[in-house]
Amino acid sequence: MSATKIIDQAPLGALIRYTDGSPKPPARFTKKLAAWERSNGVGRLVKKEPPRPYPTWTAPASFTLHEGNFSSEGVILVTIMRSHSADSPLIFEVIVEPKVGQVRVLLDFGGSTELLHLAASVTAAELWIAKEGYRNARFEIVGAEDDDGAGEAGIAA
Repeated sequence: MSATKIIDQAPLGALIRYTDGSPKPPARFTKKLAAWERSNGVGRLVKKEPPRPYPTWTAPASFTLHEGNFSSEGVILVTIMRSHSADSPLIFEVIVEPKVGQVRVLLDFGGSTELLHLAASVTAAELWIAKEGYRNARFEIVGAEDDDGAGEAGIAA
C-alpha cells in the first residue's frame, strides 16, 4: 500500500508497518542494521496532514507514526515519532486497526488532529485525560464516527 493510501484510508490509531523491501542484515553489521531499521518498522498512526503551501513550494501531504517511548522510572524521556510524506517510496501495510468500542483521545491544533492516546473504554480515556492534564482534549469512540458526532465528547482537563 502506498503512503497516499495510508493518508486516505487508514484510521487514526491503526498500527502501520513500513518497509523498503530489503532483507534484514545480520546483527553483527551494526551500521547496516541501523540503516535498515530507519526504513523498516512499525508505528501507530497518530496524525495526518494535508499538503501545505509555502511561497516557493508546496509540502506534500504526510502522516506521523508513533514508534515508541524511552522512559526511566515511569517518566517518558524521549518519544520516537516518524513522519512520512505522500511521495514516500516505502511500502506500507495496516496490520491492526483500532477495535470498535476503543476510544481515541484527540487534540486539535494547527488545522489538524493528533491522536494522544488509544484507550480501551470511555472511563479509561477520561482517567488518562485527567492524569495527563491535556486541555481541550476530546475523545472519539471507534465505530461511532458515522453517528453524526454521537460518539464524540469534549473533555477539559
